[in-house]
Amino acid sequence: MHHHGYAWLGERRTFDKESIRRPPGQAPTATSDPDVHDRYREAVAAFPTSDVPPLQTAHWLMKPASTIRGTWEEPKEAGAWLGRQLTEFAPRFASAQDREATRLVLLVRAAVERLTWGGDVSLGHYMKGTLFHSVALVTCSPNRSAPELPCPARQTRLGAAGGATP
Repeated sequence: MHHHGYAWLGERRTFDKESIRRPPGQAPTATSDPDVHDRYREAVAAFPTSDVPPLQTAHWLMKPASTIRGTWEEPKEAGAWLGRQLTEFAPRFASAQDREATRLVLLVRAAVERLTWGGDVSLGHYMKGTLFHSVALVTCSPNRSAPELPCPARQTRLGAAGGATP
């Protein structure tokens, strides 16, 4: 078991667009609403390659390995990365409460605890202005909530080596 880190900073309106944050799912039928067809087309085109955070944290594992910002065997190492992410962006958080150092330390401690038992961590903060910051730590190989999802880093390594991808 290991942990991948993901981070995203972008426009709130992009983050609020659910169609690019969901995997495509089952194709609509001929009798489906035009809106359903539009959402499906957009999800097929955008979800697999977009670095916008997925609605379900485990679905980060469906994204390309290039979206991984770090990989750690130990929860404490992943937590240290999370702490650096929060410290870097905290001065720009819209909420004064979210900027409090004690709160940030407690978030990191809780994240390490969750990773220890195989859980995932996803945090998001509205920034001053129109931006949103998302950071996630996803347990991999296997993921508790989606054990069927293969490790994106292993798929890339095996694919590059000419081997079969899991």
